[in-house]
Order: sequence, then structure tokens, then C-alpha cells
Amino acid sequence: MTKDITKVTPYNSEATKKSQVEDMFDNIAPKYDLLNHVLSMKIDVLWRNTLVKMMKKDQPQEVLDVATGTGDLAITIEKGTGAKVIGLDLSQQMLNVGVIKIKKLKLDGKISMQKGDAENLPFEDNRFDAVSVAFGVRNFENLTKGLAELRRVVKDNKSVYILEFSKVEGFLGPFYMFYFKNILPAIGRLVSKDNRAYTYLPDSVNAFPFGEKMKQILLDTGFKKVEYKKLSLGIATIYKATK
Repeated sequence: MTKDITKVTPYNSEATKKSQVEDMFDNIAPKYDLLNHVLSMKIDVLWRNTLVKMMKKDQPQEVLDVATGTGDLAITIEKGTGAKVIGLDLSQQMLNVGVIKIKKLKLDGKISMQKGDAENLPFEDNRFDAVSVAFGVRNFENLTKGLAELRRVVKDNKSVYILEFSKVEGFLGPFYMFYFKNILPAIGRLVSKDNRAYTYLPDSVNAFPFGEKMKQILLDTGFKKVEYKKLSLGIATIYKATK
């Protein structure tokens, strides 16, 4: 039986999921980029590039990147589309790493970073030409509320792009799941020194809806059209939800 995603938390403490997610990313921020690229063998770079190629067709002028973390997707969006990007994240420590990265690339005039909550976005309705979230919706405390907020701030007839882990199906599924549940958390613990962060990752992926289920949730949230593209045999999926 699949667990309720809202009940899967990083530290299994009495604190809210939102608070635990913030603490987790604050804890692993200094090693996050290194671990991300090592554990994914840099395939996450290809996934972000695929999302930006899809987004570029919309010719966005201003993009909101929610759960921006250290800004990898925000940077890829700016380079790929030329749009101004606002990166928003719960974790100040992740944002601090991102700000340094953006300054080094001399993109601080094009990308701004701010602390904020995806479920209570500090922006007016219909503001952005596109909204993106990479590996963040899985961490929302209230998935429906978070998705409704993404829809609220994007313009009519424009799209929200969600890049999220899904599940490898078919004969490779068990092998990938073994890596995901055993090897990946061990490496994550060793490098990040956080015992739960990389155990939470497979737990949250296992509990998260993907494919047709996620498409239906987005349609139920009020998006008029939803399409999705599986990446790398289904390890990740990009959802394009149009308002």
C-alpha cells in the first residue's frame, strides 16, 4: 500500500513537514550540488535542459522557479530563454549557495533569489509567463494547495513545468529501486552527514503520484491541458500543465 505523501517526512519528528524539509535542506546545502551531480551521474543536467527546451517555445520574459534550491534550473532557464528569473525557496542556506553561484556567473542582474513558501506565494495572480519546479513538488506539505498556487501566479494560456522523480517500470525497475533504496542513501549519508536526508528521498519518491495519476491531479487543480514526458526510462518525468 502506498503511503500518503504528506505523511512522508525527513525526520519523523513532531514538527510540520514544511519545517522538517526546510531543516533538511539547510543541513545538506553545502554538499547538495556535489551530491546531486554524483548521485545522478550528471543526468540531472540533461533533464533540466530538456525542460528549458520545452519552455523556450513559450518565449517567456519572466519566469518563477519554485523550490529553486541552489539555482541550477533558474540558471539554465536564463541561459536557455533569456528570461528574467525569480528563484524562490524555503531554505535560506540553499539560497545562500545559489546567490554565490549566480554572482560568479554574473547573472545577478537577471536572476534574483528570495526566501518563500510555495504554498503561499508572495506574487499577484497571472504574473509569470512560465513557472517551474524541479524536484520540489514532492516536498510540498499540501500538494493540492501548492499546485493551485503555481497555477494562480502563471498567466492564462501559459504553463507550469514540473520536473519530478517518477518510477522506472519494466525489468530494470527492481535494479534501479535497489540502487535508490540502498546505495544512494549510503553515499548521501557519508557525504552530507545527514542520516535521514537521502533515506527520505526514496521514501518520498515511492509515495509520490506519477504519470497518469499526477496528470489527473493537475487537471483536478484546474489546469486545462496536461502533457508529460518520461525521461531516462522513467527515472524522472516532466509535466507541462497549461492554465
